[in-house]
Parts: sequence; structure tokens; C-alpha cells
Amino acid sequence: MNALLARSDVADILAKVESGLRLDAADGLRLFRTGDLAALGYAANLVRQRRHGDITTYIVNRYLHYSNVCWDTCKFCSFYRKPGEPGSFTKSVDEIARWASQFAGQNVQELHIVGGLHPSLKYPYYLDMLRALKQTLPGTALKGFTAVEVDWFCRIARKPAAVVMHELHQAGLDSLTGGGAEIFAPHVRKQICPNKIDAARYFEIHGIAHEMGLKTQVTMLYGHIESDEDRVDHLLRVRDHQDRTGGFQVFIPLAYHPDNNAMRARRATGMTDLKVYAVSRLMLDNVPHIKCYWISAGLKLAQVALSYGVDDLDGLVYEHERIFHDAGSGAPQQVREEDLRRLIMEAGRVPCRRDSTYRLLETLAA
Repeated sequence: MNALLARSDVADILAKVESGLRLDAADGLRLFRTGDLAALGYAANLVRQRRHGDITTYIVNRYLHYSNVCWDTCKFCSFYRKPGEPGSFTKSVDEIARWASQFAGQNVQELHIVGGLHPSLKYPYYLDMLRALKQTLPGTALKGFTAVEVDWFCRIARKPAAVVMHELHQAGLDSLTGGGAEIFAPHVRKQICPNKIDAARYFEIHGIAHEMGLKTQVTMLYGHIESDEDRVDHLLRVRDHQDRTGGFQVFIPLAYHPDNNAMRARRATGMTDLKVYAVSRLMLDNVPHIKCYWISAGLKLAQVALSYGVDDLDGLVYEHERIFHDAGSGAPQQVREEDLRRLIMEAGRVPCRRDSTYRLLETLAA
């Protein structure tokens, strides 16, 4: 550790990171509260380099929004519409299959399926959608549904989660998305998403997927009403579950966006964004990857985040992204592969295509 870092107010924590020691809740809280962003970047980048060197991954993917109709009314959500409300939509399975057919032969590695808790769609619709997509794009991994949606499927099908997960997998589902995590602290969930499943149910459903051998994602929605303590609690819950199952392959911090929703808290600053990426990397010593979802963060911040623990930038997002743009994101709807690679290289990193399980698809020079 150099002399400047040795004078940091978190120098003792930096020493633990350099020694490979696990950080505790008190460490996490101090890291969120330090003003020494350079020290945070140093520590998070050290962990990133140990795990991944300079490799920064991305995926050639597409986003499918099958519906934005949802009976729930999460206060932070700008995406959902009530049935019949202007702007609401629901695609039939045939429409979805025709939409997917345009990507045949394009070597799309992953299809990310996004929807809500539709009050009138029946459970077979989701199985039929997966079968149609797998038939149309047999070489493309299907990443779909949050734990919240899976819980909803259990309710409408009147089946236990283990049965539903096996049926979804048999129909073509390859992995779960990480959405629905928000902030796990009960007092926060009660205010921002009171009807949503709790942390225990979220981890139960992901745990079932992990027992099946499926890898999943996990997220954190930050920058609204949560405290530093709530963020640390969230990270530790993820870490504890990962110690048991090892099934989370990536953690994705998502900044709250204030437009067109009921919460209207202020957008987090860039300082907070970088702190969240760095502290996530430092606390989650057992989660392989930290992703910056550039559609939410913006391309410029995503580039800087590569020096704050981030090693993955999601994908190209050719299909119109709705959730964060409805909430006011100013990021472009898509980015060309050559532009994303240039962004990564300008940050001093090595771009590399990956598949849905983070297997590298390029041979990189030693």
C-alpha cells in the first residue's frame, strides 16, 4: 500500500483486502461512508484484477418484453401498466415467435425475457412462449422471469416452486433474471413494494434454481429511500446465500430512476454509483462477476466503473429497452459492438464476448 492510501480513513480495511480477508458489516458501512473514492477504487480494482485481470465481458443479446401489464403497483416502477391502460401491451405467443425469427442465424447468445404479474395470462402461456422461443432460436440461451414472476406462476398454477421451476426449465428456460430483489430490508420493501415477495421467498426460488444446476443473477435497486445499513444488509444476505449454494454468477447494482413513478426520490450521484460498484465488489467475495448495466448507468459512467470493480457490461441491447427508459434513462437504446469494444479498450481493458454462463467466446493473447 502506498503512502497516500496508508493515510486513508479506511486504510485498515484496505489492508484486509490486500490480505484476502473477508470484510464484515462494519467494514461495509465504513466503505459506504468514506469520502476517499480513490481508496475504494484501488481496493475494488485489486479484487477485480485478481479475479479477471483486464478482461471485460459483454454478450450479444436481445431483450423481449412480452407484456407490461402488472397487477402490482411498486412505487419505483415506471414500466407497468394496468390492464386496458393506454400504453399497455401483451404479445401473443405467435407474435413473440415471429419477432424472434428475425434473429435466426445472427449468433445471438442470450434472450432476456421481461414482463410483469399479468392478472389474466394463464400459466401455459409462459411454457408455450419458452417452447416457441427455443424452437425458433435453438442455440440461444433463454434468461427470463424474476423470482417474483416465478412465485406468481406458482400461485396461478397452484403448484410448488420446485415443480414450476422444473417445468419452466423443461420448456426451455436456462436461467433466472435477478430482478425483484430491490432492497431486502423488510422496512424498505414495506414502503416501496409492499405486495412483493420477501427476501426469504426470493432466495428460496433462486435456491431451487441453483439446486437444479442453473446459474442466476441477483440485483440491488439503490438510490431511493434505503440507508447505507440497508445496502450492507442486502449485500450480506446475498453473500450468505452464495456461501450455501454458489449459484449466483453475477451481482448487478441498479440505480433508481425517478421519472414517471410514484416514489420520485432523487437520482443517485455518480459518487454514489461508483461507491456501490466498489463496495459490492469488496463485500461479495464469493460472487464471480459485478455487472454495470449500462442502459441504467449510461455509457460514460459504465466506462469509469471498470476501475471500480466492474468486469461485465451486459450486452448490445438491440431490442427497445423499456424499464429504465420509461423511468428517465438517457442512455441509448442500443450500442454497436465495435463501439462497446472501443469503450472498453479506452478504459485500458480487454473486451471479450461471452455466453450466458460467462464462458469466454474469444481466444485472448496471453
